[in-house]
Amino acid sequence: MSLISVVVPCYNEQESLPFFLSALTDVACALQAEHDAHIETILVDDGSRDETLALMKSASAPQTAEVYAPLTIRWITFSRNFGKEAGILAGLEHARGDYVAVMDADMQDSPSLLPQMYNIPLTEDYDNVAARRVNRDGEPPIRSFFRPDVL
Repeated sequence: MSLISVVVPCYNEQESLPFFLSALTDVACALQAEHDAHIETILVDDGSRDETLALMKSASAPQTAEVYAPLTIRWITFSRNFGKEAGILAGLEHARGDYVAVMDADMQDSPSLLPQMYNIPLTEDYDNVAARRVNRDGEPPIRSFFRPDVL
């Protein structure tokens, strides 16, 4: 059995975190069924000013474990905002997995890519996999309009 750590730096993600965790739970179920792989999620609160930390604590509580099974959720919190890179580093330092992925909680990059990415080092001679979004199909036009590479 393999362990995949998913590091998720979070800053004011109370709106998107439940959707992200739900999508990641679906992926965890698929990976467990297909590869006997397990996902641990390390949520890093970067000094959020909303209810992000409360959501993290609730999602990782024993009474909530059934909702997100087979996902294991752990959290780290900072006393103030140190920036995304510090959140990523803290998550990487606490990751226990054989494989590690870094994802944002805002669903810009879908957790549904994880099985495909996980399959590459298993079947090919690679030890590192990255993804790059090539189109914005289905995204609201206003979001595409404000992207830096479009301006």
